[in-house]
Amino acid sequence: MRLRRTSRKRGLRLFFATDIHGSDTCFRKFLNSGAFFDISLLVLGGDIVGKMLIPITKHAGGAYSARYGEHVYEDLTAGGLAELTADIRRSGHYYVVGDADALAELEDEQKRDRVFRQVVCESITDWVALAEERLRGSGRRLFVAPGNDDFFDIDTSLRGSDVVEFAEGRCISVDGYEMITTGFSNPTPWETDRELPEPQLREKIEAMARDARPDAELVAVLHAPPYNTAIDSAPSLDEELRMSVGAGGVQMAPVGSTAVREFIEHGQPLLSLHGHVHEGKGVAQIGRTLCINPGSEYTQGVLSGALIELGEHEILSHQFVTG
Repeated sequence: MRLRRTSRKRGLRLFFATDIHGSDTCFRKFLNSGAFFDISLLVLGGDIVGKMLIPITKHAGGAYSARYGEHVYEDLTAGGLAELTADIRRSGHYYVVGDADALAELEDEQKRDRVFRQVVCESITDWVALAEERLRGSGRRLFVAPGNDDFFDIDTSLRGSDVVEFAEGRCISVDGYEMITTGFSNPTPWETDRELPEPQLREKIEAMARDARPDAELVAVLHAPPYNTAIDSAPSLDEELRMSVGAGGVQMAPVGSTAVREFIEHGQPLLSLHGHVHEGKGVAQIGRTLCINPGSEYTQGVLSGALIELGEHEILSHQFVTG
């Protein structure tokens, strides 16, 4: 007797990545993941902005010079400049080119901050345009939400696209599922732009969840991971924000959110997706909820993500991918 091969019905396939911190290389890989993995839903978690602006001096003779990392670059040609700026953007940093007088103005903190924010917003606008070029007409949906490290100026650059969907603070219906998203975190030592005390963060999450259809499975995209799990362990810091080192090396401590954990414990979404803690790559199970943090290796231009397939009231598969 010949056995008939049966195949299960394919579920909703999604790819989640987070904490790319300005890396142009990581963002391009993220966009390409849709076609590469044959998925219909792309979700980019918070902390999409980089943190450093590199000045590059243009000299009268047409050459360029700069200091980046441990290297000093002198007499760069246009080709050398292109290689340097690509390296800067690959690592998630930004650059500004000008003569010595113009760059000297960046010594003023307020001026430097204005230029930095302008360069970042222009970069986000370029990313949105690239996403529209790559994904329009593909049938794939792309959701983005800023994280706690991302200043509010970038929100304007992320809104208004018919391809990139701004997900912050919203409950969105996606192929029969409901998805809630926020990049706000519990308080951190760095007092970043999008932080809330735990009670307020809990209410923000609960408010989105109340908008979800009660008969639909819920996916929660919450930048901060749940407290005291395998995915919120980060280096412990002393009062001067230095890593605490003991006999066994760097000491680790949970830094996740109690509000996120309490919501998951009581709300029991099917899936929760997190970032925030780059070292926290892994999974945690809280009741029926599978919690995933793909971690981050953005400084090397390496994209870390999670490929997940959702079935009816269950997670059919999940795996980490890196490249």
